[in-house]
Formats: sequence, structure tokens, C-alpha cells
Amino acid sequence: MNSKQVMNHAADNIRILAASMVEKAKSGHPGGAMGGADFINVLYSEFLQYDPQNPKWEGRDRFFLDPGHMSPMLYSQLALIGKFTLEELQQLRQWGSPTPGHPEVDVMRGIENTSGPLGQGHTFAVGAAIAAKFLAARTGNPTFAKETIYAYISDGGIQEEISQGSGRIAGCLGLDNLIMFYDSNEIQLSTETKDVTTEDTAMKYRAWGWNVIEINGNDCEEIRTALTAAKAESKRPTLIIGKCIMGKGARKADNTSYEHNCKTHGAPLGGDAYKNTILNLGGDPENPFVIFDDVKELYAKRAEELKSIAAARHEEEAAWAAANPEKAAQLKEWFSGAAPKVDWAHIQQKANDATRNASATVLGALAQQVPNMICASADLSNSDKTDGFLKQTHAFTNGDFSGAFFQAGVAELTMACCCIGMALHGGVIAACGTFFVFSDYMKPAVRMAALMQLPVKFIWTHDAFRVGEDGPTHEPVEQEAQIRLMEKLKNHHGKNSMLVLRPADAEETTVCWKLAMENTDTPSALILSRQNINMLPEGTDYAQAAKGAYIVAGSDENPDVIMVASGSEVSTLVAGAELLHKDGIKTRIVSVPSEGLFRSQSKEYQESIIPTGAKVFGLTAGLPVNLLGLVGANGKIWGLESFGFSAPYKVLDEKLGFTAENVYKQVKEML
Repeated sequence: MNSKQVMNHAADNIRILAASMVEKAKSGHPGGAMGGADFINVLYSEFLQYDPQNPKWEGRDRFFLDPGHMSPMLYSQLALIGKFTLEELQQLRQWGSPTPGHPEVDVMRGIENTSGPLGQGHTFAVGAAIAAKFLAARTGNPTFAKETIYAYISDGGIQEEISQGSGRIAGCLGLDNLIMFYDSNEIQLSTETKDVTTEDTAMKYRAWGWNVIEINGNDCEEIRTALTAAKAESKRPTLIIGKCIMGKGARKADNTSYEHNCKTHGAPLGGDAYKNTILNLGGDPENPFVIFDDVKELYAKRAEELKSIAAARHEEEAAWAAANPEKAAQLKEWFSGAAPKVDWAHIQQKANDATRNASATVLGALAQQVPNMICASADLSNSDKTDGFLKQTHAFTNGDFSGAFFQAGVAELTMACCCIGMALHGGVIAACGTFFVFSDYMKPAVRMAALMQLPVKFIWTHDAFRVGEDGPTHEPVEQEAQIRLMEKLKNHHGKNSMLVLRPADAEETTVCWKLAMENTDTPSALILSRQNINMLPEGTDYAQAAKGAYIVAGSDENPDVIMVASGSEVSTLVAGAELLHKDGIKTRIVSVPSEGLFRSQSKEYQESIIPTGAKVFGLTAGLPVNLLGLVGANGKIWGLESFGFSAPYKVLDEKLGFTAENVYKQVKEML
């Protein structure tokens, strides 16, 4: 056990570095970082288990930071264990720096998650804890049963609605491998917390089935005792509520206390206040970027301890691998991130089926052939047809993670973030389903998955106004345009930040699922119909869907008009083409499941499908802008420019012009 003196000195060292980073950047959040320094120091110097020689060790403990604005605390702590240099700390928030304003996932640097939008970070931790439980049950590798997921949350994260879903799920599933520290400092950016909330947080988490421990969050001995008790808990997740002091140790320009003050939350301390603070904490304002000698010794000792801890764990893993060589090889494959091997050719689809049903057929095959896949649904498994997967396995329950299905309840954003956490943990392939209109609830998580380049599979059914009698609340119109924007947005590696696929029929659904499973670089989305869809003409080469857009069988040479669509609208174009053929009009029909993928093909291929200058007609059940990049300024698009209406879907097709007859009419007007 380390002395209280050295532990307090190490925490003050973190406070000095954090405040100085923000001061040098002239931007940032010093107060929270200063208040949380005691907890993170105890965690890293005495509890967190990782391998200093192998940062990507699969069995490591993981630390998920929810309040990303507290990055100076994390970077300072990581500097103490050698992951960042003092020079890099001085580049906080600068161009090209490894220390951005909010942390971005970099496992080699000790950063497990990108954080920023409050509430998501701790929900990633819940997903990671589920993944660890699943891997322990599925492989028998003892390392996963010994793994602990730590999360750090703030007042803001507790207030975000996602904490309701996260807390409920973790408690319901009994995630005893999850320990969360709540930095309850009672100060927010613009108010004190008492101005916006009067709830009993401890009682709330106890009601969800958590083990709750309340402590002084700035007392290293109380933190140590709480973490020890949390590690010993065998049935429940643990919430440690630490009453912390915002801006602990801070002083104003007149040297009076600057603690517990909103002004320290989101701005540099500034001038004499900064100087007085550094002096008060035992640092040198002229040379603040220093690691004290006793703190170096503290962490050198911990590094040696970790070598022994990791060596013992690796020895245990090696014994398991020797006894289970096939499972060991399989586990290595899972953590490589490689696409799984699937027998796509033998997936039999039913003709003229809804694409949600076709997706269920594929999911049934994946459940049997991809043993590290977890599928989730937000209380819609029998409607979004993720039950195709569920029928081949069973759902997680408290104490039983031998299945592979995650029933998230009605919590779309929480579900998506849990799946992101699974992907961050590694070793699993995560997919989650709900109705497409509810992708609105998930968009913040989709964006984070894209930013972190995580291959989560988003399954969205009931893709258009053809939801019918459910009416406009359930009928997506603008949602496709919103998600398609993610295909246009590039990630920091210059790739489309997302793959978005809307298959035209049952067979194309299989190809789209194949593309999604083989996409290991970014998230994928499958947008699927509720209603049955006629098959594309016989002879269609569905494999061409891998190019994002391709010519459907039965199209004419030298067409008078090129007609483009995705999803169920493609079959409507086929029916319209039959009417146009009777008038001697030659047509080419192009199915475009993914414009983003199409635009990634060669210019020659793109030109061969939709030549420049051709007359192009587009049909979309969403906003016309969905097809604008394909049809061009000289073409014509028939889309929906209003909310939907409540009526049977075939009536809506007639009323809204999504018929062969209207396709005929609109094209004739073009020629």
C-alpha cells in the first residue's frame, strides 16, 4: 500500500499538469480534471491491470472516460505511465497534436474510447463489460472472467437521458465486472447541479440493482477501500459516488479559494490565479511540466508490479490455449478484426419477400456460422426480424452470457452505444436493429461509430412511408437523406465514414449483408422494407451490387432514359419500364444500394452505368435529394417532400405516385 503522502503528491502532480495544459492552450477545462485527479491516480497506481509491453492485450482492464472535456486529467495520468511525453501535454488542442480537446481512441496510447457527447462514454463501458462476459462464456478463457471495466462519469453524464438505459441494462444483467466512478462535484458549466436536479442518485442506481458506495472522492484511502470492495462484488455493477471538489487546490488572483466554482469548469484559471494555484499545489509556475521524483518512483514500482501480474495472467492464458488449441486460434482470429468466413452461396432466399425477412434469413445463417457475433434489438426483434438470429441462440440474462442476443429494451441510443462498446472491447462483431424512423434516436452514436471507425452493423427496417397504417410518426422520409450524408462524410483516413445499403429485393439483401460483414473499417447500415418486394428480372447479376450501383437485367442497349432507385422503388421502375416499352421507349434500370460505394468505383465504371449527359429519372420514397447526386441537374426525381400519411401502403403508393403508371407518366414528360 502506497503512503497517503505520495498518493496526494501524485494527485497534485496531475492537477498541476492538467491546469498547465489548459493554461498553455488558452482553452479547455481545468476544474473537473483537478477534482478527479485523486481517483484516477489510485486507479492507475494500484488497481488497473494492463500489460506495459502489450497495450492491446485482450484481457486487460479497460478505462472508459465519459466526460471527454476532462481530457487533461487523462493525458496527465497517461504521462505518468509513459504513454505521453511532457512535450505532448504542452500541445493540448493544437493542430496535429496527439492531445486533442476531447480524447480520441488510441489503444496504444491507453485511450480506450473517443468521448465527447456526455453519456456515451460510460455506455460504451457497459457494452465492453457485456463483451467480456460473452467472451468468457463462449471461450472459457479465464482472462476474460478476470477483466474489469472501469468507467468515469460526471454530473452531466448522469443527467443525460442515456444514463437511464445504461444503468438499467447494467443492473438488469448483473454486470459485476463493471465499476463506475461518479465524480459528484456539484458544479456544471453554467450552474450548480442543485439548480437543475434534486434526485437521489444513489437511490436511483440501487433501484436498478447496482452496488452503490459513497465516499469522499478526494481521499485516496476511501477511494482505495471503495475500489477494493467493488472488485470483491460478485453479483452487481458498482457505482462509487465520490464527492469531489471542482478545481481542487485552485486559488484566485488574491490567493483566496477558487474551489467549487463554475468558472473553473470550462476556462483557463488565468494570470495570477494560475500562478497561485500551481504554487499552492507545490509546483513551479515557470516550469510546471514536471513529474516529481517520488511520483516517478511510484509509477516505476507499479510498472514492475504490472509485469508480474501480466506474466501470471499470460501463463494462465497459455495453459488454456494449450488445452484448447482450436478455441485459441479462433480467439486470435476474432481479435484480428478480420471478416468472418460465411457460406454465402448456400443462403436460400424466398422469392418476392420483404427485405426485412430476407435479412432474417441471413441473420439465421450468421448466428450459426459467426460464433463471435452479438445481435441486439430495441424490443423489436420479432418485427425488425433480428429474431432470425435469436431463433438460433438465446438472449443474455443475469448470470448467463452463453447466448449471443442482447435484448436492450426500448432504448435505441443506449443499445447502439452498447454495441459500440462491444466493438471497442474487441473480439466480437456487433449488430443492432430497430425501425428506421428511430434511427433519429441513434444518430449521435452512429456518428461516434463512424468517427472511431468501428464496424458496427445497424439494421433498420420499416424503411419508408409503406409502414402504412402506423402513420407519419413511424414513416421515415428524411432519415435516408440524413444517413446517406454519412457516406459522403470522410473519416480521418479519407474513406467514406459509413457504408449505407438499401437492397432492392431478397437476393440483393444477401449481397448487401455480405458487403456489411466484409466491411471491417467503418460502420454499415442496412435499410430494409416491411412490405414484400417483387424480385428483379431473372438474369440480374446481384454480385454487381458490390459496386454500389449496377444495371438490372432486361435493360436496353442505348437507352432513351436511365432510371435509378434503391430499395423497393427499383421494382416499381421495372413495372414502369414495361409500360414504356409498349411505347417503344428503351430503358436502363440501375439499382443503387449504395451511392457512396458507387462513387468509390473508377470513373470509367461510373460512366458506364450512368453516362454524363444521359436523361436520368430517379424514384425515391424519401426526399428527392437522396438521388440528386446520381440524377443531376438535368434529370428528374420523383420523391416524397412531406411527412407520410396513415393508410394501407398500397393506398399510399397510389396517392403519392409510387406506381408504374406514374413512372410512365413522369418519364414521358421528360422525353
